[in-house]
Amino acid sequence: MTAFTPRPRIGATVAIYLALAGVLAVGGAAVAADGGNLFATAHLVDMLTRTSLTGFLAIGMTLVILCRSLDLSVGYTAALSSLVAATTMDGQSGNVPLAVALVLLVSGLIGAANGAIVAFLKVNPFIATLGTGLILKGYLDTEYKGPAGDVPFAFQQALGYTRFAFIPVSTVVMLAVAAAAVWFLRSTRTGHHMYAVGGDVEVARMSGIRTTRVLLTAHVLCGMSAGLAGLLLAARFGTGSAEAYTNLYELDAIAAVVLGGTLLLGGKGGVAGTVAGVAILAVLDTVFNVMQIDPFAKDVLRGVVIIAAVALYARRQLDRTARRPRFAAAAGRAS
Repeated sequence: MTAFTPRPRIGATVAIYLALAGVLAVGGAAVAADGGNLFATAHLVDMLTRTSLTGFLAIGMTLVILCRSLDLSVGYTAALSSLVAATTMDGQSGNVPLAVALVLLVSGLIGAANGAIVAFLKVNPFIATLGTGLILKGYLDTEYKGPAGDVPFAFQQALGYTRFAFIPVSTVVMLAVAAAAVWFLRSTRTGHHMYAVGGDVEVARMSGIRTTRVLLTAHVLCGMSAGLAGLLLAARFGTGSAEAYTNLYELDAIAAVVLGGTLLLGGKGGVAGTVAGVAILAVLDTVFNVMQIDPFAKDVLRGVVIIAAVALYARRQLDRTARRPRFAAAAGRAS
């Protein structure tokens, strides 16, 4: 009797990068048919610039989603962080280190508050972080009626506009943060514990994992990632923006994480796939802008792509689950 050898399957991360290549090819062909060139320097810069802001938010979002949690306050945290940065810098280059440290402290504390509410008070993360976001929104709307603070020109240029060839410095920084997050998840005990907590929190607790500490760490890192996004906002605008949250950055971040193959139920996925998800959204936005597609149609097309991707991942997961009992049964009969 010939032993059954299952066909090798493409991993989720490889699949999403193949999807990215496909989106680039189809998008390039569509733009070319419209008389343009998607790979012109200006368009490449636009694509990579778009990846930076969403990338910072999505990296932190990946960590909390891996733990079967969520953070809907990251857009508000980024807006507040831009104001903290701009008002602390006050046009003085010498204040930049203090501003960066203060932004990371404030955003980390917001993340810690979210983590404590979710981990210790057992509040649903959707409700907890939405509540935190609304508190921040109320503060921003009450205390700031418009832009505030002054970002020194040197910081604007360094983070907001400088680039190497067609690669913005902000993208390089985002990729460095992503690489650090990949290392963290793969090489540290806490990173491994995040997968365990997301897979089954009760099993993780009975295995001796301090699940509350893991959840708290994930939310703190998510908040600090939003703080980095706030620094980038301040660098690009030259001032703090209290209304930045109106762009619904948190939804783009969640979409990128899902596109990158991280399960919303936690326990599976990673930052490497998230970076590809961010890139896919950036490519789509650039293609739509170059082709001057109606904003409503653009949102519809983005929604279709996200739903199709989630449906594909769900189908792959169901297929794997359905095969396991048959393999096990076949092995039992063979023995």
